[in-house]
Amino acid sequence: MCSATETGGRARGVTLIANLELEMRTGVWIVLAGALALAAHGQSLKDFEKRVTEFDLANGMHFIVIERHDAPVVSFHSYVNAGSVDDPKGETGIAHMFEHMAFKGTEAIGSKNYPAEKAALEEVERVYDRLDQARRAEADRHGAADPKKMEAIEAELERAIEKANSFVIPNEYDRIVESNGGVGMNAGTSTDSTNYFYSFPANRLELWFLLEAQRFQAPVFREFYKERDVVREERRMRVESSPQGQLVEALLSTAFAAHPYKVGSAGWASDIENFRLKEAVKFFETYYVPGNITIGIAGDVDPKQARQLAEKYFGPIPKGPLPPLVRTVEPPQQGEKRAAVVSPTEPYMAIAYKRPDQNSKDDLVFDALADILAGGRTGILYRELVRDKRMALGAYAQSSFPGSKYPSLFLFFLVPNRGRSLEENEKACYEIIERLKTTKVDTETLERVKTKLRAELIRKLDNNAGLAAELTAYHVAFGDWRRLFTELSEFNKITADDVQRVARQYLVPESRTVAFTVAGPNKDSAKESGNE
Repeated sequence: MCSATETGGRARGVTLIANLELEMRTGVWIVLAGALALAAHGQSLKDFEKRVTEFDLANGMHFIVIERHDAPVVSFHSYVNAGSVDDPKGETGIAHMFEHMAFKGTEAIGSKNYPAEKAALEEVERVYDRLDQARRAEADRHGAADPKKMEAIEAELERAIEKANSFVIPNEYDRIVESNGGVGMNAGTSTDSTNYFYSFPANRLELWFLLEAQRFQAPVFREFYKERDVVREERRMRVESSPQGQLVEALLSTAFAAHPYKVGSAGWASDIENFRLKEAVKFFETYYVPGNITIGIAGDVDPKQARQLAEKYFGPIPKGPLPPLVRTVEPPQQGEKRAAVVSPTEPYMAIAYKRPDQNSKDDLVFDALADILAGGRTGILYRELVRDKRMALGAYAQSSFPGSKYPSLFLFFLVPNRGRSLEENEKACYEIIERLKTTKVDTETLERVKTKLRAELIRKLDNNAGLAAELTAYHVAFGDWRRLFTELSEFNKITADDVQRVARQYLVPESRTVAFTVAGPNKDSAKESGNE
């Protein structure tokens, strides 16, 4: 139902490996796709604007409505301007945790007897408070607490949770959506945002407004501790049991000394295991205020009706203060950092360079640079390392990772071929980078990159869901969805000189972080020597 990776909005780059926790952003590539899509239909930006209606509610919630009457279907995208970068200290992963809670229903949806369930949920928290107090007392006495007393409270908590869960109608929210023709219902938490989306038949427009407004106005945090275990298991699967996930986690925690980007969307295990319901409620109350939410609606919809329904269902949500921005600024990096991850699998390497945020004048140049280096089979890294020298099974680049709202990383990911080492792949990668600094990319390559990106991304904006996702994301990132199209001229202005300048300025050793896997000790040998 949900994911701890970015699912929409400025999704750039390429998917490196399916299990990697690498959120994708697209930036200008989607711009080019959208512009080409408009051209294909003989439309201009001015023509497209005629089909877009924007409005704000009094509480600050922003709506973007795109009319497309090709089929009686409407896609919805709710973009919450809060992600794992906003997780409070000691509560990493809480943004992802609330995303799970948003599917648990409301007072009217998902309960057999809400008054009784409410009382049971409150009892769960009272017992959990007693357990926390007992644990704190045990810590103060250096572990001298009576274990039988602790076991008794833990058993009482289990019974209280079981009672509260007995009132739940499982997956009721999902059932209502699906039984009314809803498709594609999902959500995703990235570093910078949380997104909720699905599509409905056009005659279920009002039902969507009712359901979405209710879960943002008065969600019920039922099955919280059961879902906490699910989130913990997701981390185990995506990070702890994944060599690639472990590598990415090591890269981030090494590259960033202070900024919250140092922690991935999955959060730290110990934080997840100790989540309390009140922490998720506080995160929701802080970040899910109307002024921090943008909603995109695309398809067979009447904008006037959409506005009336928005006023009716979302209007009553109280206005709240906008949440704080991240105040921590990453200090300048003074030299290369390296991190080794013990792994029994085939070797991997991630190489990252510090880069500015999405508002940098060079943002689009980074996109072009990533595609020149690793844009599929035409990328320099693929041609040289994979095809010609056969020293790598894969060589990838991503223009911005793990997010783009704040200064982030320009990322390379290398997978050595069997019998070839990480060291020789790393050396070859640096040689290619240095060549870009001294030899300008040829005109043919630069034009091929632009053409390729247009062709690839036209598909993203040629459907309702893609439009709703990208327009909301661009509105939040830049204050105007039109940036999708006006960036086209800016992208076409990128020159070989720009590419060379950015490579020289940012792809430098002193801002580089390298994470790589190393083989661990042989377990059989360890047993024989008595070290295990």
